[in-house]
Amino acid sequence: MMAPYRQSRLFVLIAIVLAIASGCSSGPPVVGTAATSTLIPDKSVNLSSSSSIALDKLIYWGGFAAAAYMILDPLAPNWDIEEAAFPDNKYYMTLKMKRYYNGGAGEARMVFQQRAKSLMLRAGFDAYEILEYNESLDSSLLGSQRVAQGVIALVRKQK
Repeated sequence: MMAPYRQSRLFVLIAIVLAIASGCSSGPPVVGTAATSTLIPDKSVNLSSSSSIALDKLIYWGGFAAAAYMILDPLAPNWDIEEAAFPDNKYYMTLKMKRYYNGGAGEARMVFQQRAKSLMLRAGFDAYEILEYNESLDSSLLGSQRVAQGVIALVRKQK
């Protein structure tokens, strides 16, 4: 199942593609004319008294910028964390980094430990022990993605 954040990004990206595609011709040319009918009118937006930009170019470049923002999304968290609870107070965690990022490639272990500490404090335990941990790169057609996986055990100190 897709995370709600990623699902909404997908819908926005589809809407952008449809908006750009709406500038394509909407039908065959009318007999006797050389022009085709488009959904975007042949108008210009006046930026100042001496400069203007064609509406179709404004929509094209605006759609391009929005699509680039949706793919790169600088405000999205760098890591997506999935976890599963096991018996005996053990947790399995999988961390996946954004496919396209700017910095933060070496922070997998730190993010893993921060999440382990958060689980420990939330459950009221005294410590956690890392039973298993590994990092890798998953390659695909769209590029590689950093992945970290591990198992922790929450422990109580003897009094």
